[in-house]
Formats: sequence, C-alpha cells, structure tokens
Amino acid sequence: MLITIFALCLTGAAFAQEKPEPKEPPKLKEKPAETAPAPSVNEIVNKANLAAYYQGADGKAKVKMTITDKKGQQRLREFIILRKDVKDGGDQNYYVYFQKPADVRKMVFMVHKHTNPEKDDDRWLYLPGLDLVKRIAAGDKRTSFVGSDFLYEDVSGRGLAEDTHELTKTTNELFVIKNVPRQPDTVEFSYYNVSIDRKTYIPMKMEYYDKKDKLYRIIESKKIETIQDFPTVVKSVVLDLNTGSKTEMEFTDVKYDIKLGDIFTERYLRKPPKEARR
Repeated sequence: MLITIFALCLTGAAFAQEKPEPKEPPKLKEKPAETAPAPSVNEIVNKANLAAYYQGADGKAKVKMTITDKKGQQRLREFIILRKDVKDGGDQNYYVYFQKPADVRKMVFMVHKHTNPEKDDDRWLYLPGLDLVKRIAAGDKRTSFVGSDFLYEDVSGRGLAEDTHELTKTTNELFVIKNVPRQPDTVEFSYYNVSIDRKTYIPMKMEYYDKKDKLYRIIESKKIETIQDFPTVVKSVVLDLNTGSKTEMEFTDVKYDIKLGDIFTERYLRKPPKEARR
C-alpha cells in the first residue's frame, strides 16, 4: 500500500509541473502563553488565613460536635458560634454558647484573638453550674476543647507570626506549607503541614508531627459549600492517632455579615445575647 501511494504522489507531481501551486507564506511562531507568577509563601499563608477565619465582617453558625472514642462510643455537643472581626486579617472576637447536652448547657467560651505576637489571646470560660468565670491561661490554649479532639487554639486559629512557613510542594490542586513553631518549647508538636486548595485557599488538611517526627494528629476539611459567595467549611474532622479518638464538627445555618453588636464582653458570659440563643 505504501508503494502504491508513493507512486501516485510521483505521478501527480509530474502533472503539477504545468502549473505550480503558489507557496504558502511561512507561519509565524506563536508566543507561549504567559503564566501568572507563583504566589509567595507569605501570600499563600495570608490568603489561607483570610479564607479560613475572616469570611465576611462577622458570622454565626450552629455546630454539632460528635466525639467518638476508639471503642466507638460517642458523645455529642451542640453550640452556637459567633465571630466578629475587629479588623480584617487582624484581631477578632469569638463567642461560643453551648446548648446541649444538659451538663454543658449555658456554658460559654469567649476569645479575644490578638494578632500581635507579643500579646497573648484572652480566653474566658463560664461554668454555669458553679456560676464561675474562668480565665484560660495562654499555656492551656493547646489543651482539649470541652473534652473533644479539637483544642482551644483550633477554634480561633493559630497566629501566623507564631510559626515560620515554607512552601514544600505544589500540585495542580494544592499548595503544601510546612510550619515550624518559633517557640518550640511552648507547643507539643515539632511542625505541621497544611495542604491548601489553590482555588479557594481553604486549608484542606493539617498534619501534626511530634518531637520524634511521628504523625500524631490530623485535621481535615471534609465538605465545602459556597455561602453568600464565600467558600465555607461545613464539615471537618480531627483524628488523634495516639488515642484512636476522633471528633467531627458539622456547621449549619451559617450566616455572614449579620451586624453583631458589642456582645463580646464579660457581661455577656452570664447573660448570653439573643444571637447566641436562637
């Protein structure tokens, strides 16, 4: 078949001598498409922080927390969480009002988050059974939040200035950032990796390593929804690989820009605002 086609081509070429076809002008080389410069590690970390903790000027959500131990036994917590930014990307206030079960009902956790690394966050816990307001010391911020696998610090987030940040991997979907504490003696981990979605900048996975470089704790964003144009984590889970325990949080009735008033004061620890009771 190849010989036949080759012969026909030669014959056609002989007839074509009578009227040569005009030559096509040479094609210009196309310029390669310009790609946007890759963001710096600081840009990635700052955008991820805004996406995770600063959607809207303020916000509210109902939260259902399920704590499951290694034997499969479960405990439930239900609460309302309120947030208001003092400044976008800066200081924030948080108010958590517990509704269920009965042993934690009306308990309140409040945070004044400070981005200045020289100033510790202010944290209060109101225990209604004792009618006691307890200040949570800075050294306790990495302890269990109401018996769950989440820590007090997980609720409001860790300050960016508390760690150094290194971009260790980039894929089509994710940036992976290695974070090392500047004051390693104040925390139980040696470093943690954060996998950040390249489109939304939502942190999708956080992996914590202990002082022996062993993975011991994982936090994952399991479900993302767009609410009022903001990508929002509506389901997350934390796994404690040492104890075999896990805690899942589901967020419903999420609302942003609800114009919260000045409710983040000690006065409202004993007298929860209407926004926390609905």
